[in-house]
Amino acid sequence: MNRSTFAVTLHYGALTFLALLCVAPIAVMFATSFKLQTQIFNTGLNFLFTPTLENYRDVLGENNFDRYLVNSLVVGIVSTVITLVLGAMSAYALVRFRFAGRKTLAYTTLLLRTVPLAVLAVPVFMIWNQAGIAGSLSGLVLLYVAVNLPFTIWLLYGFILQVPIELEEAAAIDGCGPLRTFFTVVLPLIKPGIAAASIFTFRIAWNEFILALVLTDRGTRTLPVAASLYITDIGVDWGKIMALGSLIAIPPLIFTLVAAKQIITGLTAGAVKG
Repeated sequence: MNRSTFAVTLHYGALTFLALLCVAPIAVMFATSFKLQTQIFNTGLNFLFTPTLENYRDVLGENNFDRYLVNSLVVGIVSTVITLVLGAMSAYALVRFRFAGRKTLAYTTLLLRTVPLAVLAVPVFMIWNQAGIAGSLSGLVLLYVAVNLPFTIWLLYGFILQVPIELEEAAAIDGCGPLRTFFTVVLPLIKPGIAAASIFTFRIAWNEFILALVLTDRGTRTLPVAASLYITDIGVDWGKIMALGSLIAIPPLIFTLVAAKQIITGLTAGAVKG
């Protein structure tokens, strides 16, 4: 019992340490956002200081914050919805349709996601420029769909594979066509997978910087690109960058919490039905 208690204590102690290690940068960012530039360099990591909202007032009132927020929301939501629809349909086709090389294709789609995004910046810009969509939100949405689609297909492939074919056969007997069966039978059963894929897809589209920097202009910048505007020739305004970073972190956090509830609900429902 003593050895078991020690092992449990060590296990949870390690998990607590890792959790604090992950939370520490967020806490520093949030605390720094309430400091003036002089306080940042004078106090360092000291959390005992007089907080100020000046950085947030400047960020919300300067540099077209509302426009950049709308751009980020449009890019994040639209690319996520398109990726989920195409990814679910593609994964369903790979599971249910019989053709040569389908399993190889299903398991190798993830390899496309291993390509570093920075490598794609210049060639994609050249192609998008020729197509006339460089500097537009539609071009950025299209790219994020292409970047996130392989992982979404690979993730949902495993979930759809667990759906009993008998349920679809029963729906077909009741008169449901392939599309109706897919949307009314299959999709509700893979909600946890859709929630997990949506978290991954939205966070990439919301937080990505390199491609957004290359493929946007003054009117289509997203919030991560807007943060780079505070890096100037005369210095870096860390207070405003941290304030904007704190604001940028809020929507993905809310989205993750909402989607995580769907994952837990789906897993719990599956356990009860089982």
